[in-house]
Amino acid sequence: MYILLSLLNQISNDIENKGGLFDFNATLPLMALQFLALTLTLNILFYKPIGNILDDREEYIRNSLTSASASLVKANELTKKYELELAESRKEAQNIIKDAQQEAQLIVSDKIKGAQKDAEKLLIDAYNELNIQKEQALKSLEVQVDILSDQITKKLLDS
Repeated sequence: MYILLSLLNQISNDIENKGGLFDFNATLPLMALQFLALTLTLNILFYKPIGNILDDREEYIRNSLTSASASLVKANELTKKYELELAESRKEAQNIIKDAQQEAQLIVSDKIKGAQKDAEKLLIDAYNELNIQKEQALKSLEVQVDILSDQITKKLLDS
C-alpha cells in the first residue's frame, strides 16, 4: 500500500509540473481543427440531410393542410349548394302538391255543381211531370164533374 501511495504522489507531482488540465502547446490548435472538422463532417453528413428531410416533411404537411383546407371549403360550398337545391326542390314539391290539391278541389267542385245541376234538372222534370199530371187530373175531374153535373141535372129535371 505504501507503494501505491507513493505512485499516486508521483503522478500528482507530474501533473502539477505539466501545467494542469490543459496544456497550451501545439495540441490546442490541433484539437480546434479536429473540432471544426468534426463539426463540418457532422453538418454535411448528418445535419443537412436531416434538415432537408424535416423541411420536406414540413412542406408536405403544409401542402396537405392547404389541400385539406381547400377540399373542406369545396365540400362546404357543395353542401350549401345541395342544401339550396334541396330547399328549392321541397318548395317545388310543395307547389306541385298545392296545385294538385287546387285542381282536385276544382274537379270536385265542378262535379258537385254538375250533380247539383242534374239534381235540379231532375227536380224540375219531376215538378213539370207532376204539373202535367195535375192538369190532366184536373181536366179529367172537370170532365167527370161535367158528366156528373149533367147527370144530376137530368135526374133533377126528369123527376
